[in-house]
Amino acid sequence: MRLSRVAAAMLAVLALSVAGSTAGCTRLVDGSAQANGNKPGSEITEDGSGVQIGYPDAPARIEFFTEPQCPACAHLQHESGDAIAAAVGQGRLAVTYRPLTFLDRSVTEYSARVANALFLAAGPNTTGTAFQAFVQDLWGHQQPEGSPGPTADAIAAMASASGVGSEQTDKIAAGEQIIDADELNDANAELLSETQYEVSTPAIYDLVGEQVVDTSDPDWLAKLLATPRS
Repeated sequence: MRLSRVAAAMLAVLALSVAGSTAGCTRLVDGSAQANGNKPGSEITEDGSGVQIGYPDAPARIEFFTEPQCPACAHLQHESGDAIAAAVGQGRLAVTYRPLTFLDRSVTEYSARVANALFLAAGPNTTGTAFQAFVQDLWGHQQPEGSPGPTADAIAAMASASGVGSEQTDKIAAGEQIIDADELNDANAELLSETQYEVSTPAIYDLVGEQVVDTSDPDWLAKLLATPRS
């Protein structure tokens, strides 16, 4: 079960460290989707720091903490992305993506720009499966940490190819700003710190079972979907 916010606030500010692609990307820190027709939709969460895809009342519901430059996040999307998309499309799973941007260390703001594009992509014209395809494309074309990252036009092209609505892709191509990357990172890092002391990506939290999901288990999603839900 998650730690209380009071307990999380008592943690001292610790140093940033980046692990390898299998271990994840780490920093130690203190401290309802709308459907497009009959299809599961995508929508920014009420707290403004996540994007929920799928039906809000899906039997399985998870929070997915991820960093655009994290190699382990890209690996997890490669291994589980298609299964996530299928479960969302079947109405069995709702996913709240909560991006972090702690690997941004240069003026390119790679992670901030990708995270911003995710929030621009969400909306009634983008189905949950299209949004998931966009996520998989972004992480599938991940560039090394510290690189310039994809251009706005490249991100928009991936969004369009994934089925994101034209209104949203135009905003992505124009580089329209919809988030404050630092505030987004702080909000999601604080939320994640209620689950685990170490802010490490990728991290998945089972909102129904109230526990961290062991993504090192290749069958994590099948087991999650097979667990009886009240």
